[in-house]
Amino acid sequence: MYDSERSPSCPAKRSITEMQAESSESFKRVRIEPEEPEKTLYSIELEASSDTPRPATDTKRGKRDAAGWAKSRRGKAKDTKNKGRRRGTRDQDKDGEKEDEEQGPRAPRLPKKQSALLIGFCGTGCNGMQIQPDVRTIEGVLFDALVRAGAVSSDNADDPVKVNLGRAARTDAGVHAAGNLVSMKLITAIPGVEDWVARVNEELPPEIRVWGSVRVQNSFNARMSCDSRKYTYFFPSYLLIPPKPGSGFQRAYEKHAQTMQGVVPLYASAHPFWSAPESDSSSSMDDLVRKRLWRISADQVEVIRETAKKFEGTHNFHNFTVGREFGDRSNQRHMWKIEISDPAVYGDTEWISVLFHGQSFMLHQIRKMMSALILSCRTGTPGQVIDELYGPRMVMVPKMPALGLLLEYPIFDSYNKKVASINEKLEPSHQDYRPEIDFEKHRESIDAFKQTFIYDNMRCIEDRDGIFDAWVRSIDTYGGDDLSYLNPRGIIPAAAVIKKGDKRENPFKEKRRFDLTSFPDKQGTPTIEDDEETESRLNKSRLEDMEG
Repeated sequence: MYDSERSPSCPAKRSITEMQAESSESFKRVRIEPEEPEKTLYSIELEASSDTPRPATDTKRGKRDAAGWAKSRRGKAKDTKNKGRRRGTRDQDKDGEKEDEEQGPRAPRLPKKQSALLIGFCGTGCNGMQIQPDVRTIEGVLFDALVRAGAVSSDNADDPVKVNLGRAARTDAGVHAAGNLVSMKLITAIPGVEDWVARVNEELPPEIRVWGSVRVQNSFNARMSCDSRKYTYFFPSYLLIPPKPGSGFQRAYEKHAQTMQGVVPLYASAHPFWSAPESDSSSSMDDLVRKRLWRISADQVEVIRETAKKFEGTHNFHNFTVGREFGDRSNQRHMWKIEISDPAVYGDTEWISVLFHGQSFMLHQIRKMMSALILSCRTGTPGQVIDELYGPRMVMVPKMPALGLLLEYPIFDSYNKKVASINEKLEPSHQDYRPEIDFEKHRESIDAFKQTFIYDNMRCIEDRDGIFDAWVRSIDTYGGDDLSYLNPRGIIPAAAVIKKGDKRENPFKEKRRFDLTSFPDKQGTPTIEDDEETESRLNKSRLEDMEG
């Protein structure tokens, strides 16, 4: 009874062959040749039936969707722009013909290998490591040299992305590197060139060197494969002399200290340097001459070392970079070790070096860490203030001059262990054998380069221009509240806290000249695009790309 009642309204059963013969456009998908959209080649079976067999592999030209069905170009304009074009070729003329066909046969394609270049450079005159349009950068100069040497083909010369360019550590404008690593797909067997690394160095200026090349795994990523980085910061020891008596900073410091009970503030006038008779009416140049002859005590060195230990371990470094909120998990960085050398005299000036070994570093992180270290020690602020800076309150931490910063080299221990285990079963001549990444093999060349192009250059600029003294005097002239966390208790007062969106009275403003490492005439000075205000508006992905 049920079947007889329902049968008049139910469609009759049909075979698949009969269904395929249907002409209803709503159930039929048609494959169209891109060259002749007006012609229908054949019909495809109905999508509606789950039992319908999948189409056989189509050997003719035409695009397919994710399910394997041919895509129709019905209603779309005929594609003449890309007719016959190979993916990745250069621009064509308006007739659709390839440039290389007019110019003759193409050069033979040479095999490329994923390679790691171990490099060193003096960053003076460059806008940092990372390649940028219309400005001189380390990567830009290096890439052009690779093209001229034949390690990058002319087809890929217009875009480094084509060869998968990557770096282990990014450096700011003017910052130097004794060792860094860039990876990309390179032509290592250049016809007529016996030593292609030497050939690349011939195309490079003397302040940029390639120490060597290592054949790496195809999956190698310079940034992600890097376990940690080592940086060194050099500064004159006279920066630890207390602020000049009567300066704006010293007055604000003493005023704030008077509100604290049970503390003994640092009175700069009692310091041996400022209590000397000649300091009463001395000019800044007179002070600088005496500062360079000043030598710190062993006790002061120990104070710096004890304070620097506060940086070791994993902490939230949101106050030591720009554009990061306290809750951002990427602020968590691990510092393996901070080492402070014994003072050493070069010329008239005594210098101290600080070695930072950390997993990774955010934008300006080392320069801000050095600033917090120096400013707390010179003002007698307890090391507790470093712990305070890891907390949720946001404060202004100035950047130390870029002149003193040097990237020593990146470290690839995990990658080296992985390839070492693979190499145990292989001969060095085997195609899958991959050498370890080791900068120490080039130690002699690196040390000679550091002395000539980095150390001598750094000390010469300081002797000539007094950059570090100018920086510390810019601190001492400030009399506002932004730096009031430098106090006898080492706690952050409410007056020093920066609240997003609130306009501060008398904020501390940094000078861009301290982001430079060379100071020629205006035409020779590299452009510094990113100041503190601009950098704070950078998005997260851009900030991550600027890490080192």
